[in-house]
Amino acid sequence: MADIVNLRTARKRVARQKAADDAEQNRLIHGLSKRDKAMAAVENKETRQRLDGARLEIDPGGKKK
Repeated sequence: MADIVNLRTARKRVARQKAADDAEQNRLIHGLSKRDKAMAAVENKETRQRLDGARLEIDPGGKKK
């Protein structure tokens, strides 16, 4: 037979877990040094430029440019 579950405590447990997950995510985002943020920005910019340079554009006639 299953145990009786108090829904209030179950909701609180879920809320605590969500808060812990959010805190972990914020630590990753905001916990970087200025140098690390700058390096990540440069890396993202280089990646975006490389991907944009490899993009294939198709004109309305159906031919690739």
